[in-house]
Amino acid sequence: MLDLKYVVANLDEVRNRLAGRGKIEALDKVSELAVRRSATIQELEELRRRQNEANTEMKRLVSEKGPQSPEFIEKRNQQKELSEKTKDLEKTLRDVEEELQNLMLNIPNLPHSSTPIGKDENDNPVIRKHLEPRHYDFTPSLHDDLGAKLDILDFERAAKLSGARFTVLKGKGARLERALINFMLDMHTIEHGYTEILPPFLVTRKTLTGSGQLPKFEEDLFKTFAAERELFLIPTAEVPLANLYAEEIIPADMLPLHICAYTPCFRSEAGSYGKDTRGYIRQHQFNKVELVHICRPEDSYNELEILTSHAEEVLKRLEIPYRVISLCTGDIGFGSTKTYDIEAWLPGQGKYREISSCSNCEDFQARRNKLRFAEKNGKPAFCHTLNGSGLAVGRTLVAVLENYQQADGSVIIPDALRPYMGGVERIG
Repeated sequence: MLDLKYVVANLDEVRNRLAGRGKIEALDKVSELAVRRSATIQELEELRRRQNEANTEMKRLVSEKGPQSPEFIEKRNQQKELSEKTKDLEKTLRDVEEELQNLMLNIPNLPHSSTPIGKDENDNPVIRKHLEPRHYDFTPSLHDDLGAKLDILDFERAAKLSGARFTVLKGKGARLERALINFMLDMHTIEHGYTEILPPFLVTRKTLTGSGQLPKFEEDLFKTFAAERELFLIPTAEVPLANLYAEEIIPADMLPLHICAYTPCFRSEAGSYGKDTRGYIRQHQFNKVELVHICRPEDSYNELEILTSHAEEVLKRLEIPYRVISLCTGDIGFGSTKTYDIEAWLPGQGKYREISSCSNCEDFQARRNKLRFAEKNGKPAFCHTLNGSGLAVGRTLVAVLENYQQADGSVIIPDALRPYMGGVERIG
């Protein structure tokens, strides 16, 4: 959430910086409500001042003329009128603040000055590439065809169990998914120094609001009312990790915090009609290893480079060609100020596909969930938060299958994964 005072004081600048995201109609309403809020607060303060004066005068009249005196009764009646006006005005203020809060929760983050200006994904510049795509002396197959022939991906039985956009992994396919999870977690915890977290997979509305998924993206979430409790299945481990220290003040000497988690993720994919309807790319349920950094404001852009490099290292170890792009203003996520997407090369599709998105949210999430830090005896300030996939496990499995496929339909296991596969070198 943006700083209301900053938005009101710099309305034209905010409007210009958000222009690349499309027209944000809420800004004009925010400005109007902020003026009403300020005027209402001033009026309330004046009423309370008059109430205090009336109380002082009533005490004097009781002492000098008694509680039955006409002067005291008149002043008491005036005080009742002031009290009723105050209550009405307090309700007006609550209503204005609630409307203002709802508007602010739906305004996206301000893109950083280094975020490229553009309309959509076609305007995202490539920052760097790693490895050139391999040359095959046969026509590479799609991962879903490979998986079905190797009997490691079963889409038909998954549909029988749960419907579309689910997959059953079998045998060495299930083991490969598990190997990837353990490989990623070991790299990030042992080598990169992250603290591993195993969070709940069900969270409250407040938690999702704190990380920015609500109220804007409710249609993308799966929700349950079991035991008369409203809980949501997490769309990403970013949600519980970014809220882990919500409403706390972290000692400054603990920063930066680097935490990671493996979780299943659940998304309705409400806005993806017709996209990736086959295969293991876009699922309602998928596994992911998530990286979250919590840091001082002055460190967050250096932390973004560090986080992105940690996600890239997974693909480097697996020797999978990839590229890094910088998302433009028209393509950047709701809560992000700057985002790098890492895209792995998929020879079956003949193109790069997103496998990780690494974002700096600055204090956007911290303002929503009241996450602050402080020097010893210092004034608390909002932290900056960053997140990125390290990596999306299912898409990494797809990249392994397509990049390591052989002419006979088998798949070689990358060297880095063989210790996690019990020495298995090939599937098929």
